[in-house]
Formats: sequence, structure tokens, C-alpha cells
Amino acid sequence: MPRTERGRGAVRLLIVEDELELAQSLARGLAAEGYDVTHAADGAAALAAAQAAPFDFILLDVLLPDTSGLAVAEELRARGAASPVIMVTALDEVKDRVAGLRAGADDYIVKPFAFEELLARMDAVLRRAAPAAVPPAVPAVFVGGPVSFATITIDHARKQATVDGRPFAVTSKELDLLYLLVLSPGRVFSRHEILRSVWTMDDDPLTNIVEVYISRLRRKLQGCGAGIENVRGFGYRIAAA
Repeated sequence: MPRTERGRGAVRLLIVEDELELAQSLARGLAAEGYDVTHAADGAAALAAAQAAPFDFILLDVLLPDTSGLAVAEELRARGAASPVIMVTALDEVKDRVAGLRAGADDYIVKPFAFEELLARMDAVLRRAAPAAVPPAVPAVFVGGPVSFATITIDHARKQATVDGRPFAVTSKELDLLYLLVLSPGRVFSRHEILRSVWTMDDDPLTNIVEVYISRLRRKLQGCGAGIENVRGFGYRIAAA
């Protein structure tokens, strides 16, 4: 079945891979699965392609000839790109996977890998990122006017965040998570509450997605007069730095 997004054509996929043989093999296989595939052989070409037209999905090699995939992912997120990203690499230590997730990747797959596993991972990431066939009602927690804490102001309706009146670069899910915490300063939110409110999931036994996003926000909040505390055994809350 062709990979499509609701109301749109085939999923537009960018493969960033300098090993030409592997890139061609992936492109053939994924095109046969219904993806609309574009290839970039280095980081500069990838950023230029993403600047020219948005992609629905990005497969990003870590070891590129001109830069690292980590730097490319960070630059894409800094530009506001919300495209799901899977890092593809031969580096398989925990620190390497953590670095990829912290740079903005949604998942990480280690070479060599089975094509079926890649497809399964891509489908899983797309399911998390795509809207449902029938749009769910916006959770009540996200309905309301702007909220502020310390130097941070969040207007969820406009999908905007500022620090001291200046734009604060966060992804859509980072914005949701930050809004949830700022809406009730000092309140401790359990991992389950965060999953249910931000990702509309009751459980996520296979990944540590909450912890990854908390870690991202902690780094971005440095110098903003606020921080996210881990209340061991209970959850997370926002507090003055």
C-alpha cells in the first residue's frame, strides 16, 4: 500500500547518505513501498533540499563527508523543521544513540539493518507524527490563552513561544510539553500524564520519549530563569532556576 498522509499524496522522503550503493538500494526499495524519494549525498545538499521544499520524513546518515548528521539534525530543528528523522549509522554505542536523539532524531537504526526493520520503524514514527484519520478534539489542557512563567510566554493557539519577547525555537511536541508544565507551575506531572496529554498515548513501553523531550527542553531553557525538575518517583515540574 502506498505511504500517504491524509489529504496528501505519497510521503516525501529525503535520504541523506553518501554511500551511493546503499542510497540507491534504499531509494529503490522505499520507492517501491510508495515513498516519493529524494537523495542528498552530504549535509549541505540535505539542508538545501529541505530549505527548498518540506519533506514528510528524513533518513539521515550520521557520518557524512562534509559534516555530521547530528549537526544537520540540529540545524533542521533550529530552522523549525518538524519532519520526523531517523538516524542511520554504524555507530551503535548508547552514547551515540543518545547523541542522535538529543540532536533531534525521532529514532535511530544501526547498520547493517534489515529492510523490514527499517520499514517498521518508519511506519511507527509516521504513526506518532501523523494526524489521525478523524482529527481528535484538542485536549482541554491546550485550550486557552497565552501562559507565562519566568521569562517564558507560550501562545499555544498560535504555536508560538517567546523568551523575553524574543522567539524561542521549539518543535511542536516540545511546545506542547512546555505549555503543559507552564500551565501549572510547581505541579508534578507523572510520565503517564505527560504521555496522555502530549502524545495521546496511555503507555509507551518501547521508548523513553518523555525523558528525551524533557532533556531537550532542559538544555533549551538554560538562561531563561526556569528549569524542569525531576521529582524522583513522581514525575516532572517546572520551577524557577
